[in-house]
Amino acid sequence: MSLLKLAIKSLLNRKASALLTLFTIAISVMLLMSIERVRVDAKSSFSNTISGTDLIVGARTGDIQLLLSSVFRIGHANNGVSWHSYQYITQQRGVKWAIPLSLGDSHKGLAVLGTNKDYFNHYRFGKKQPLRFASGQQFNHLFEVVLGSEVASSLNYKLGDKVVIAHGMGNTSFHNHDDNPFTVVGILEPTGTPVDKTLHIPLAAIDTIHGKSHTHEADHVEDESHEHEHEHEHEHEHDEINLVGNPKQITAFLLGFDSPLYTLQVRRNINQYKPEALLAIMPGVTLRELWEMLSIVEKILLLFSIVVVLISLLGMLTSLLSSLNQRRRELAILRSVGARPWHIFTLISVESILITGLGCLLGIVLFYGLMLLSADYLQSHAGISLNIALLSSYELMLLAAIIAAGFIVGLIPATRAYFYSLADGMSIKI
Repeated sequence: MSLLKLAIKSLLNRKASALLTLFTIAISVMLLMSIERVRVDAKSSFSNTISGTDLIVGARTGDIQLLLSSVFRIGHANNGVSWHSYQYITQQRGVKWAIPLSLGDSHKGLAVLGTNKDYFNHYRFGKKQPLRFASGQQFNHLFEVVLGSEVASSLNYKLGDKVVIAHGMGNTSFHNHDDNPFTVVGILEPTGTPVDKTLHIPLAAIDTIHGKSHTHEADHVEDESHEHEHEHEHEHEHDEINLVGNPKQITAFLLGFDSPLYTLQVRRNINQYKPEALLAIMPGVTLRELWEMLSIVEKILLLFSIVVVLISLLGMLTSLLSSLNQRRRELAILRSVGARPWHIFTLISVESILITGLGCLLGIVLFYGLMLLSADYLQSHAGISLNIALLSSYELMLLAAIIAAGFIVGLIPATRAYFYSLADGMSIKI
């Protein structure tokens, strides 16, 4: 009988302990592969918090500060961008689309974003996934609001509810615009990004709730301004809107180009723009820089992976040593029928490799099952887009390392068995 068949029969004879060890290794492999996959995809998803956008333009400040204020709604911009500059830049050659962003208001500590319909048409997250509506539609009237999924769920809002906007960011609000409540007309599907925690209102409504008129032409006279203000009041009373009105200033804006070739050229022109101090950043590059600053998260996940591997190997070692102590008479009998010490050594080593290999296979099955079950949840609640694909070369190397480590761990009980003497095995210990 070959040693492989003997090892299999030996494991079948000890099904309970062998299966327990196998499942311990399988769960450890599942956790290790899951942590590694989530770690890699979390980094990728973080870099894709905003995707499909070539440039973010705002007042001159730090790259990360501009990214945090415009994309993550963290902090605030000290200065804005004039509407004249926005129009001039968006009319440059190669600009495919532009999305204006106006921040500075809030609702119960959540950010309010003033924008236009291009936001819903061109904004992308993850792997260039568009925004989708769970219910309702885009705003079509001045005092209408579209809610992110988390805003609607946490505040229990539904279509048709009234929302009052406050001036000021975060929990620091200075004035509630009670005279201009907004009606909820749309609720977005979860994205796992700051969009979920944002209320979206028409850009034209920002100046209206602050009592400012919109500038349509530079040479408008004061009478015309009063006339437009009166028109806006009339529109509010009849729930109608002219969404073309232009604010005097916005916080930042997003740009998409016909070709990536225009990105660097336009970025250089914006950073050298003389009428006002502006800054253009490439969101993908800045997101990677920000992730490097938060690399402690990645290091913690790596540490968890190492701990999981150590626990699984120690568990297998404990199991093998425990079973070995119970098998001393069995091994002695094998020696008595002609088995040599190296046969015993090889038998124990083959058993450890079998348990580790089968544990890895079962762990991979559990890993893919876990990924399939948790993919939608992680995308909608954590913004992590899992890549459910074949194992990468790095993951295969991890599995090979686990099997090799299992073999090395198996050498410890195999070496002990090697030195068991026939007399020790046949004697009765009291």
